[in-house]
Amino acid sequence: MPQPSRLLVNTGQGKGKSSAAFGVMGRAWARGWTVGVVQFVKSDKWQVGERKLAAHLGIDWHTLGDGFTWESEDLGATEARGRHAWGVAAEMISSGRYDLVILDEVTYIVTYGWVPVADVVAVLASRPERTNVIVTGRGAPEEIVALADTVTEMVKVKHAFDQHIRARKGIEY
Repeated sequence: MPQPSRLLVNTGQGKGKSSAAFGVMGRAWARGWTVGVVQFVKSDKWQVGERKLAAHLGIDWHTLGDGFTWESEDLGATEARGRHAWGVAAEMISSGRYDLVILDEVTYIVTYGWVPVADVVAVLASRPERTNVIVTGRGAPEEIVALADTVTEMVKVKHAFDQHIRARKGIEY
């Protein structure tokens, strides 16, 4: 008898929210699951290691952001990309084709007001029984936290960036 799907949330100011989700991605793939990923902030400029792994494994991956919002030269275009990414993600979740969908940094499209939290909650709440979802990003809205089965808050104790140490391939991306 199949178990009901799960909604997991990785939030907080600390590092590791996406990395934890991508660990589950590997675990799910190893169990024969159909996996999809939507990245809401990162752009194709970042050739992240997880994406290379996903391509090797045949995981459906969509990098739909244009980078960090504070670096955006056109916030209207950045917002449009965020709304488009939500449309892709909502279709993936609702389709019933996936055992796991990872919504990497989806919290920002709600925080910035690009997509109403009620719209996100409605899709998450009505997901097919087969479809597990992982939400990542700082400041997860209370409505999503309340709906979730498991919520983990990452807490920053110390970060190399604070010591002016740049991100390193293989560690941060």
